[in-house]
Amino acid sequence: MFYTGYLDFWFTDRPLVERVAGFAALGIRHFCVFAWRSAPLADLATECQRHGARLFSTFDAAMGSLADPGDNERTYRTWAESLEMATRYGVAALYIFSNQIERSGGLERVAALSGNFSQAEQYANVLSQTERILRLVEQTAVEVRVECLSRNLFIGRQAVDTPQLACDWVRRMKHPQFRFTFDTFHQQRGAGDLLATLEANIDIIAGVHIGDAPTRQEPGTGEINFTNIAAAVQRLGYDGEIGLEFSPSHDEASALAAAQRHFPQISASLPPPAGPALRRPRP
Repeated sequence: MFYTGYLDFWFTDRPLVERVAGFAALGIRHFCVFAWRSAPLADLATECQRHGARLFSTFDAAMGSLADPGDNERTYRTWAESLEMATRYGVAALYIFSNQIERSGGLERVAALSGNFSQAEQYANVLSQTERILRLVEQTAVEVRVECLSRNLFIGRQAVDTPQLACDWVRRMKHPQFRFTFDTFHQQRGAGDLLATLEANIDIIAGVHIGDAPTRQEPGTGEINFTNIAAAVQRLGYDGEIGLEFSPSHDEASALAAAQRHFPQISASLPPPAGPALRRPRP
């Protein structure tokens, strides 16, 4: 297993680029940054190189809504741009969501659709548009990850707003570059049923994110039984990313120690960077 540090959550008393050094001092050398279009990617990449680290994952906050047929050309274009960026900077994973989220007045809202589409029509468009996008993804080594965001965090309804639908989305694509991230915070806030979801879907899980609920801080600060989660991860043979997608309740070193008590980091090696790849056959 290896840790991914979340630059938008940790070391928030310093500029974003300087947070790389803070993580590196703790032995963490894989990073996620939110909303790549507004992030200083060139400076982050240079700082990562200086510390023997890498930008591991990100997402496009202006992707558009896969659920909206009226956004099809927009989402296809923005995904082409995201893949070009990921290849240029060696980003391994890009996150995908069913709907555009907009921020206004301190609130996050699901963007209005261009028409009065039923939930079934929205999901059908999510699936068909994902198939289009995956034909672009196949030309790269980038992995695309579905993360089910808690329905309780936004105003409005997303087309994919339960872990069951998120996993169904992944399974319907049947694509080796399309995987699921199990996020304990979002799962607990939106659906609960953590252990059953983890056990039933371990074959499609590429990342485990370990924020506690309800405060989204390190393990042990909330209501989630991370002893049971960690035992299941070990029993199921999971050996991938552990995402530190939470805000430390006190100092960063103490937050990392809390994570290590449950999920010890057993690999500091960097996975191969994303880049041009041959088209991969579907199973």
